Amino acid sequence: MMKSWASIANNGGAVSPPRQGSRIGLHYPPVAGSATPPGTGSGGEHGGTAAGPSECVCIREVWAHNLIQEMNAISALLDDYPCVAMDTEFPGVVARPVGQFKTTGELRYQTLRCNVDLLKIIQLGLTFTDDQGRVPPGVCTWQFNFKFNLNEDMYAADSIELLVTSGIEFEKNEKMGIDVSDFGELFMASGLVLNSSIRWISFHSGYDFGYLLKLLTCAPLPGEINEFFDLVKTYFPWYYDIKYLMTCCGNPTRGLQDLANDLEVERIGPQHQAGSDSLLTSALFFKIRKHYFVENHIDDSKYRDVLFGFSNNFPPEAQPF
Repeated sequence: MMKSWASIANNGGAVSPPRQGSRIGLHYPPVAGSATPPGTGSGGEHGGTAAGPSECVCIREVWAHNLIQEMNAISALLDDYPCVAMDTEFPGVVARPVGQFKTTGELRYQTLRCNVDLLKIIQLGLTFTDDQGRVPPGVCTWQFNFKFNLNEDMYAADSIELLVTSGIEFEKNEKMGIDVSDFGELFMASGLVLNSSIRWISFHSGYDFGYLLKLLTCAPLPGEINEFFDLVKTYFPWYYDIKYLMTCCGNPTRGLQDLANDLEVERIGPQHQAGSDSLLTSALFFKIRKHYFVENHIDDSKYRDVLFGFSNNFPPEAQPF
């Protein structure tokens, strides 16, 4: 029997079809003899098959069978492409903490903590650029697909329905998905974490960082919000949350696609899949930096290392809720 809890929050929103060849504001280096953007579709890891009409260029699918190969490829990029935009897909929200909380941020953290501890990550998307937003030749985005079994693992029904509508095939996750312990070991040794040279770029990413910490530590999240931020800062020494940036710029936005529509940034790939969402997050960050910040400069003393809705730098009355 499937285990399904009622979801507290509805992710909502229409699902956008893949847009073959869209540029979304990233800088694609030319590839000799090719009229399309560089990269491979989901078949690329099986011998470089050209992307078909329904496949997305630039995004490499990663399963258990090609995990080591693709992690090695990522490690080789980091010196030249240290800006990493990320997104996760997870099975919703199934529980609420009980008790009294001093701040909204504390309540939100405890909700995050109990759900991340209960649930499993489904996808992780990582997109790599240099500090000007230029992508590497070939693949720029990796989409990691983890083991997930709808008959055994806990989830919110509406969240899974949304992911299925977005094109996630859970039969593949069950049969071909990455074991989280295998990924955590390679992730730790990849150069992506515990590295102050890596700039992490995210959107409304408290849960994203929560699931990444779970992958890295193989342990429950800390009981207190300050301990959580200490761990995030240890493993991810430099990060931005685009939703926090936009709130501080006086332009709060509802969701990632809403922001993309407002800024006229096109998407590659299906909405609500981690690879496409991370690619869009990367493009949005560099467009925001260009249009909202003088001389492309973000004041790190104000905007770095703060997660929207979980602010660790400001008193409760100053938090962007």
